[in-house]
Amino acid sequence: MSMFLDTAKIQVKAGNGGDGMVAFRREKYVPNGGPWGGDGGRGGNVVFVVDEGLRTLMDFRYNRHFKAQSGEKGMTKGMHGRGAEDLIVRVPQGTTVRDAETGKVLTDLVENGQEFIVARGGRGGRGNIRFATPKNPAPEISENGEPGQERELLLELKVLADVGLVGFPSVGKSTLLSVITSAKPKIGAYHFTTIVPNLGMVRTHSGESFAVADLPGLIEGASQGVGLGTQFLRHIERTRVILHVIDMSASEGRDPYEDYLAINKELESYNLRLMERPQIIVANKMDMPDSAENLKVFKEKLSANYDEFAERSPFELSGGQKRRVAIAGVIAMKPQVLILDEPTAGLDPGSHKEVLQLIRNVHEKQNNIIVFVSHDMADIAEMSDKVIVMDRGKLIMLGTPEEIFSKKERLDAIALNVPPVTDMMYRIKERGIDIGTDVLTLKDAEEALYAYLRGINR
Repeated sequence: MSMFLDTAKIQVKAGNGGDGMVAFRREKYVPNGGPWGGDGGRGGNVVFVVDEGLRTLMDFRYNRHFKAQSGEKGMTKGMHGRGAEDLIVRVPQGTTVRDAETGKVLTDLVENGQEFIVARGGRGGRGNIRFATPKNPAPEISENGEPGQERELLLELKVLADVGLVGFPSVGKSTLLSVITSAKPKIGAYHFTTIVPNLGMVRTHSGESFAVADLPGLIEGASQGVGLGTQFLRHIERTRVILHVIDMSASEGRDPYEDYLAINKELESYNLRLMERPQIIVANKMDMPDSAENLKVFKEKLSANYDEFAERSPFELSGGQKRRVAIAGVIAMKPQVLILDEPTAGLDPGSHKEVLQLIRNVHEKQNNIIVFVSHDMADIAEMSDKVIVMDRGKLIMLGTPEEIFSKKERLDAIALNVPPVTDMMYRIKERGIDIGTDVLTLKDAEEALYAYLRGINR
């Protein structure tokens, strides 16, 4: 049985709060003593802590129930019950925690020592000492402690590695890992020799090092679960670079270029963002007959098919892809004046950032004039040297971003906002804190806050 386990389903139960106590002060020389019952203690939390020494979820195969201690009950003489200690559960780096009932991701634990409370302990109940009033100086009531949070969790481990080896089964991924690292993966002349990820460290001559993960082989349909594909593909999500190993000998009768397209199709189907990762093609088994000729043909096909969308209809492209194709087509003409109307509208955060960076690069290289039309004030503040404000076809304001966004009331009158970070500084100032509002970026806000704090500490 493999000692590597990358999924687990567990139950956690935080501790209950201790009950409050009903008690009265009864002493010989203290007639009519009042209430004296203390509060119950807080129940313990269930806390996940990342331990870099762990590499698998094997500890959760047989131990699936985790219960924290309850708080102590309140005591007489006004003594409060002791709060319970938190239950610490150690998990490996790269663990994703989901709620089993809703499927919602609760946290992603990727840094050593990172902590997250997955179940909160109940609050302790109040003793009758807390309920005394002038009308009722001797209450006979107290509170029970609150129950601790209880939930069922799904744990999913995704291997943390800088480089991920992908490819069809038996193309030589494990052999490559054994050569470039000290890892000893299982190597055999049959498919799916590797059934769990293998990790190895590569040390360069400069003393630097990086982690390489040998991932189980992929086949067509892996993104739909064929061959346990989804269980393998999840580990690719955390890699920074994809090393695509291809059998150039075509020893199993497959075309190397078709292999390349098939694996990339599975990666794209599973998670489109994987196609944005840097990918290096490794031509393996070059000592076999016909490998050199196959490599030549592979390079020709790769250069001929310069765009993976060349054979596709424009109507099959997504909105973000169409946007980038349109911008690229205009940029290729090297215009002296480039007018972009809402170029980032409707894009996901990643594509939004890429488009803005593309526009900056074009401006630096071509030294052209770019007219950027947008309702996103953060983009305007970040991208513009001059800002023109229009209202009902008329120019009403012209100036630098600092000058324009310092006139918040005037912008509010025409239903325009200042950048979010600028609005935050205005709100801080409204609370009576004397801080500058000429802030457009997070860096500017950071500097302004530091300056304010230094002024207080003097």
